[in-house]
Amino acid sequence: MQVAVLTFDGFNELDSFVAAALINRCRADGLEAFITTPTPVVTSMNGVEVTGQRPVEFATEADVVLVGSGVRAHEVAADDRLVSRLRLDPSRQLVGAQCSGALVLARLGLLGSMPVCTDRRTRPFVEAAGFTVLDTPFHAEGNIATAGGCLASQYLAAWVMTRTLGEDAARGVLDYVAPVGENEETVDRALRAVRTAATAAAR
Repeated sequence: MQVAVLTFDGFNELDSFVAAALINRCRADGLEAFITTPTPVVTSMNGVEVTGQRPVEFATEADVVLVGSGVRAHEVAADDRLVSRLRLDPSRQLVGAQCSGALVLARLGLLGSMPVCTDRRTRPFVEAAGFTVLDTPFHAEGNIATAGGCLASQYLAAWVMTRTLGEDAARGVLDYVAPVGENEETVDRALRAVRTAATAAAR
């Protein structure tokens, strides 16, 4: 199973790298994430240059697509040529967005009427587009999820691992990366966020 972590110019390092790093701890179980970019090299909001592992078209064939955020998300969502290269299908893919990545999902018409999680700076723009923004870090309905706040990327990764490999796989990864002495708290918080979202969506 392959995960495309869509990463654009101006990207937030925490959003792309944390999700990819957590998911890639499941390589031995057949789940692998790739930094996926529209150009061979993209530059982060802090000037870090990164060579993409896969071209943006890879998102079409990936089993999971996570749309990272960044300071140029508005430009990405408004770029007709770039958006036309993003052919996502939630009927056969898990699709998630981190913070301002929700603007891209909105532009693609994938959010429907579902409420959205995003960061504080992006919230007014998501609300202006007609969506309800939740005061929670993570929400999912069916095969679509959104996360708000940079460190909520761990919840997005936990959702991917849980949906593809099961909760035990997510628990193992989260326990390994948790701050020493906070293992149980870290694992329970992330899995609780994923479970709560699933329960709410089922109502």
